[in-house]
Amino acid sequence: MSATPEDIRHPPWTIVAVITTALAGGVLWLLGWAVGEIGEGELRFPFDRAILLWVRGGVAHGVPPGPPLLTQAMLDITALGGVTVLVLVTSLVAGFLIAARHWLTLALVVAGTLSGSLVVAAVKGMVGRVRPDVTDHLVQVYDASFPSGHAANSACVYLTLALLLLQITSGRAVKRYILAATMLLVSAIGASRIYLGVHWPSDVLGGWIFGALWAVAWWALGSAIRLRVAGATPSQPE
Repeated sequence: MSATPEDIRHPPWTIVAVITTALAGGVLWLLGWAVGEIGEGELRFPFDRAILLWVRGGVAHGVPPGPPLLTQAMLDITALGGVTVLVLVTSLVAGFLIAARHWLTLALVVAGTLSGSLVVAAVKGMVGRVRPDVTDHLVQVYDASFPSGHAANSACVYLTLALLLLQITSGRAVKRYILAATMLLVSAIGASRIYLGVHWPSDVLGGWIFGALWAVAWWALGSAIRLRVAGATPSQPE
């Protein structure tokens, strides 16, 4: 029986932390929905308006606090969660996997990121939540608000890439760096959408939750396939 890496047979604490955080966020989102008001077809969460106003210094339609460089930085960060950048990053990683002949990881990456984006688009159309009207939008937006496409898609793409790359990467320090850097990037992209006034905080929270759970699901699928290929199963570790 061939050897199977320990962190594939038994998920490391970092994977467990992602699952736990996403599930805890889901509980908070559901609690917010339960105590919120539903008016004119729109979900209203108690914390949404408060956070958006706080970001703008407590003044509706106010100018974001901080130097102009901060606003420019948020514009640059939010672009990292846009379709163009996500497609480019996924394509570059796919090219690397092809060159390295990691065919299973390549299939999982393409299927996981593409399907995740399609699900996010479908949910947006079904929910049809309107964009925030509390503060001015610092970038143009055209589609529905929930979930945040930037938050959800960046979590789907970057976390899926990171978690699947962990399965073919050696060294604990390297694995921890990849996951920590990815989570920091996804968090910054989501926060930028709130700063720019184009999403309710609950939109971003919902996007993070979906993207994290989606990425973990594809990590689990990859692990199951690798275990089967190695001749082991989760219930019969080597």
